[in-house]
Amino acid sequence: MSSSASLISQKLLQGRNFSSPEFTLDQCIKCTICTTACPVAAVTDLFPGPKYEGPQAARFRVPKQVSPDHSVDYCSGCRVCNLVCPSGVKIAELNARARAAWVSSGNLPFRLRLRNNLLARPELLGKLAHPFSPLANRLLSLNSIRHFTEFALRIHHSAPLPRFSPQSFTSWFRSRPNPLSSAKKVVYFHGCSTEYYEPRVGRAAVQVLELNGFEVIVPPQNCCGLPLLSNGEFHAAHRYHHSNVNHLVEYARQGIPILGTSTSCTLTLKEEAPELLDMTDEATRLVAENTYDFNEFLLNLYDQGSLNLNLHPIPLILGYHVPCQYRAHRLGTPGFELLNLIPGLSIVDSHATCCGIAGTYGYKAEKYAISMAVGKPLFNFLTGDLKNSPVVVCDSETCRWQITHATGKPAIHPVELLAKSYGLTIEDALI
Repeated sequence: MSSSASLISQKLLQGRNFSSPEFTLDQCIKCTICTTACPVAAVTDLFPGPKYEGPQAARFRVPKQVSPDHSVDYCSGCRVCNLVCPSGVKIAELNARARAAWVSSGNLPFRLRLRNNLLARPELLGKLAHPFSPLANRLLSLNSIRHFTEFALRIHHSAPLPRFSPQSFTSWFRSRPNPLSSAKKVVYFHGCSTEYYEPRVGRAAVQVLELNGFEVIVPPQNCCGLPLLSNGEFHAAHRYHHSNVNHLVEYARQGIPILGTSTSCTLTLKEEAPELLDMTDEATRLVAENTYDFNEFLLNLYDQGSLNLNLHPIPLILGYHVPCQYRAHRLGTPGFELLNLIPGLSIVDSHATCCGIAGTYGYKAEKYAISMAVGKPLFNFLTGDLKNSPVVVCDSETCRWQITHATGKPAIHPVELLAKSYGLTIEDALI
C-alpha cells in the first residue's frame, strides 16, 4: 500500500495512533479468517464480510467519501473479527467509524434515523416509561401496537422488548435498610438494563458484594453510550462517556474498583468508548484501568483466597452462553469458572458464536431475520441438549432477552445463581 493511500486512510479514521500495529491497516494480510468467522456474513449476502468493509474498503476511502455502500450498517459489531484476526487489526472499530461517517453524511432515511435515535437511548426510554410502567408494558404487549411500531419506525414486531420494572434499582438501593459500611469499598455501575428493566440483577450484585465484606457505592451515572456508538452517534456518545468519567474518576483516583454486571457497559468504560472516541485524557484512562467485570472481580477475590465460599449446593445442569462483548474483554471465562465453585451445579458452555441480537441490531426490522439466523445454533443447543434445564445463564442483558424470546426459557445473570447459593433472598428472582 502506498504512503499516500495510507495517509488518506489515517485521515478518514480521524487521527488514530497508527504507530501501534494493531491499528495499522497495512497489518491486514487479506487472509479472510475474519470473514470465515463472521456470524453475519455466514447467514446473509447483505454483509460482504469484515475484511471487505473494514481494512480493504478503508484503503480506498478518501476524506469526503464514506462507506462504499450501506452494507457496512449490516455489521453487528460483535467483534468476532477482532478476536480471530491473526494480525491484531481492530476491524470492528474500522467498521464502526465507517458506519458513523455514513450516518453523519445523511444517507439514512428519516424514519430509520429516528428509529435508531430511540433505540440508542435506553436510559431516556426508561425514564419516560418508568412512572407508567404497567401501562407501558401493557401497550407494548399488544400486537396492534407492535405492528404499528414496525410500520412507523421499522422496529420489528417480534423483537424482544424488555418489560419495564415498577421499581428502579436506584430507588431500591437508596431505600433499603441497614446497608453495609466497610473500609473495603466498591463502586457499582448498574447500567440502563439493571436500572429500568432488571433491578433484580443489581439487588443480587449488591447483596453478594456485601456478603463478601464490601460497602457498595452507587454514584450518579448515565447510559454507557454503547448503543449510541453502535448506531453511529459518536458525538452524543462522547457526551455520555465524558459525564460518566466525571462521576467515576474520583473513585478511580482513590483506587476504589468500579464493577459492572453488564459486560457491554464495562467493555465500553474500559475500551470501546475511549478507543472509538479518541479519549486519551488522564481521567478516562484512570476510569478504564479501574473498571472490572463483576465475575472478573469475584474470581480475583477467589484467587486471593478472600472470596466467601459458604455456598450451598444447586443441583442443576444449566446452559451458559458467553456473549460476544464478554469475549471481547479477553478475560477468558471468569463467569464459567466462578459458577463451577457452586457445589452440585453443572454448567455447560454453549460454544455458540453469537446470539444474534447485538444490542439494538436485532430490533431493526431489516435485521431481525438475520439476528435470528445468527442465533439459531445457540437456540438449537438450548432447546435440544438442554431442553430440560429451567433457566439459561448469560452475562449480557440483551442476549438474555434474545434467548428468552427464541427459546421460551428464562435467562439469568451468573450473580443470581451466586446469590441463590449464598442463601440470599432476591425479590423477583427467576431461580
